[in-house]
Amino acid sequence: MGIENPVRYKLKHLNIKEETFSITISCENVTAGEEPSLQIINRKTKAELSVPLKRLAGEGGEYHAVMSTDLLSDHTDGKGCLDFYVSFINDDSDISKKRLKSSLEPIELSSYKDEAHHMYFFPYTTKKGNFSLKLLQKKFVTRIDEMELESDGSLHLKGFAFRLNAAETLKIKEKNLILKMKKGKEEEPLILKYPLHDVPRHDLDEYVQDTTMLDTIGFDTKIDLNAVYKELNQQLIFQFHIQFIFEDAGTGEEVITNSKPLKVLKSEHVNPNQFTVLKTEKGPARFHVFTKKKTKNLHLRMNDYSFSTRVEYFVKGKLKRGASFVRKRKNKLKKFIEKRIQNTYKAGFRFAGKLPVKQKLVMFESFAGKQYSCNPRAIYEYMSKEMPEYRLCWSVNPAYSQTFKDKGIPYIERFTFKWLFAMARAEYWVVNSRMPLWIPKPEHTTYVQTWHGTPLKRLAVDMDEVHMPGTNTEKYKRNFTTEASKWDYLISPNAYSTEIFARAFQFNKTMIESGYPRNDFLQTDNSPSVIKALKEKMNLPQDKKVIIYAPTWRDDQFYKKGKYKFDLDLDLHQLREAIGDRYVIILRMHYLVAENFDLGPYKGFAYDFSSYEDIRELYMVSDLLITDYSSVFFDYANLKRPMLFYVPDIETYRDKLRGFYFDFEKEAPGPLVKETGDVIKWVNETESDDYKLPDSFGPFYEKFCYLETGESSEKAVKVIFGDK
Repeated sequence: MGIENPVRYKLKHLNIKEETFSITISCENVTAGEEPSLQIINRKTKAELSVPLKRLAGEGGEYHAVMSTDLLSDHTDGKGCLDFYVSFINDDSDISKKRLKSSLEPIELSSYKDEAHHMYFFPYTTKKGNFSLKLLQKKFVTRIDEMELESDGSLHLKGFAFRLNAAETLKIKEKNLILKMKKGKEEEPLILKYPLHDVPRHDLDEYVQDTTMLDTIGFDTKIDLNAVYKELNQQLIFQFHIQFIFEDAGTGEEVITNSKPLKVLKSEHVNPNQFTVLKTEKGPARFHVFTKKKTKNLHLRMNDYSFSTRVEYFVKGKLKRGASFVRKRKNKLKKFIEKRIQNTYKAGFRFAGKLPVKQKLVMFESFAGKQYSCNPRAIYEYMSKEMPEYRLCWSVNPAYSQTFKDKGIPYIERFTFKWLFAMARAEYWVVNSRMPLWIPKPEHTTYVQTWHGTPLKRLAVDMDEVHMPGTNTEKYKRNFTTEASKWDYLISPNAYSTEIFARAFQFNKTMIESGYPRNDFLQTDNSPSVIKALKEKMNLPQDKKVIIYAPTWRDDQFYKKGKYKFDLDLDLHQLREAIGDRYVIILRMHYLVAENFDLGPYKGFAYDFSSYEDIRELYMVSDLLITDYSSVFFDYANLKRPMLFYVPDIETYRDKLRGFYFDFEKEAPGPLVKETGDVIKWVNETESDDYKLPDSFGPFYEKFCYLETGESSEKAVKVIFGDK
């Protein structure tokens, strides 16, 4: 039985001019009946733009699409990168998506200047041979399209080089080829310079709109590597750059800039890996031009080729390849084992789920087993006191088990065999965040999802775009609704949240509109004695007021899977200088970014409570709340204390990330400020004798906190477990 050839889509023609983007695509191995469309994806935001493809007449499988450059500009927010895909219906009637391959070379010459916005539409081929488009203001365009390392040690390079700049008018006076070798950190790099004389490249006129540029962009040069080696007489590795020397038309001043390292992509005219061996006055020498596997940057290595050196390189090469082979096999084996373990564990979970239910066993979990907190804690504490006939146990991440040990709380470590049987046979799960999708819910188990906040930002299905490590928008929404379909009960803090939860989670089972159980503590324990005891527990000064700063997790705070970026916009130094004699500030940051800042310089003023188990106690000791878009202010409002919203990036956050469910700027129960100086001014205002909460607080409290009277745990428990 033959193997079917994969479907492939290639770029055949591209034309960008007069505010119009025109593209023609050729198709390989496409069967009749498929209906392709062009999918243009913003690489940063993952937002998708769908453009219909029109089939061209004739037997060949070719499609055409035309769109305005304004449409593409809007899709990139005026800058950034767009990746092109073709979406089609496969033989199984499912929607498939293939990356559009770039077969046009040199595609960079098709760049188009948008005069109105002072930007260039810059098409290019990725390292993997795919077609993408950038919007940018300036760019060095360099290409080596012929390269030959000759037997006499001469390196022959032919290509073109020019600079796009939408804002400046600099005239190129001179171009040079730069060979640059980095030395130690403290040493100046070794630089060799070779003049590049202009060579006309009218063989490229089919790619450009302004053919006059072809008179000066080309270069054709030879470098005598033998002479270089003779002069330097040492082992060297160089990178290649193009140096541009410009003249400013206005001032006459000379401007010198270097391009990024030259890249070479393999083609029929270029072999990016060539070497030759020559006899020199110093003995045999080896010259090797090559590209790095990941970056494709061109390098030149020169070294002696004596017998001892060859043996050394042979051994190093063998060791390197051996280590690489072992590492790849190890990673592959690790993934295989992890997958087998997960499948075995899943099968074991299903088997255990068929065993008789353990009556009145309730398993609790908070934030993936990392905390003893939130709504599960409140329900647990209520049931411990009022319903002793139930067996209550916590699901705990092993790294966070010490809290449970110290408090004498029964727990089982997640993903152990004991946990498997306990979870699979439990009558109830009480959880405040999503469980791993692969865990099956037994038929006899009642799954109570308490959730963990009143929604301000769009959730799940309501989100236009998702920026989270290891996922994309479509996958995130699909996984979320699949998990939500397992929930039997969902606790809501108010009618506003009930409407949003039902739609965003696609939830159609029992909604318990009781207020959040975790906020009972704020109503029943709000007293000076409790606050004093908590301050002692937290080692906070009794004679100073407390500000809690609790900003939200921003969806764009990651830059790749497992890596996160963080900037603390609030100026702690300025705050300490202004109010440090009367206040301390406690920080409650998202755990993914909390480890990225150092509060050492602010000892005695700023305290990191990001990993503190129960945020309710932080609310209780805090006289003021500073936040941005985090749902913490819905809970803190129960205390009827001053709140401030520090939002230096509100335009970006509102318009480009999730967006808000209501008019935050009008309904926020406190002022919105963008500068640390305004934060200080507000703090001072709250100390005046005539300070009152803003007019917006009353309607806010009635809309979001009206159910939270200290009895929410009891209300929820009675619905779930019956009126015992």
